[in-house]
Amino acid sequence: MTTPTMPLSSMAAPLMALRIFEDRYRRLPAPCVSISTVYPNLLELSFHDNPDGFEMWRQALGIPRRTVQHSVQGDGRTCVMKGETNYSGGPVKLIGFTTIPALEGTRSRAEATS
Repeated sequence: MTTPTMPLSSMAAPLMALRIFEDRYRRLPAPCVSISTVYPNLLELSFHDNPDGFEMWRQALGIPRRTVQHSVQGDGRTCVMKGETNYSGGPVKLIGFTTIPALEGTRSRAEATS
C-alpha cells in the first residue's frame, strides 16, 4: 500500500510567508525554519540560545508580549518561549530556547551520579 503524496501547493501559506519575510525582514536574524507535511499550513521559526533574535521577530510579527507562553524543560535547564500569530493565511509559531545557567555550587544529575 502506498501513502498518498501531498502536493507542494498544500504548503502555500507558510512558503508565501517566508517569501514576504525575506523581503520585509531581511535584516532580522535568521531563524531555524520548519514546515512539515504533518501540519502543512504551519510555519515554525525557532531560535536556540538567541533570546534577542526571538524578541526582534516577536516585535516584527506584532505578537503581544503578554501572549508569549513561558515554560521550562530539560530538567530545568532550558527556558522555552512560544508565541503565535497568523500571517499570509496560516499560523506562524515563534519559539525560543535558551539555556538557564546553573546556580553556582549546583551540579547536574550526570555530575551527581558520577
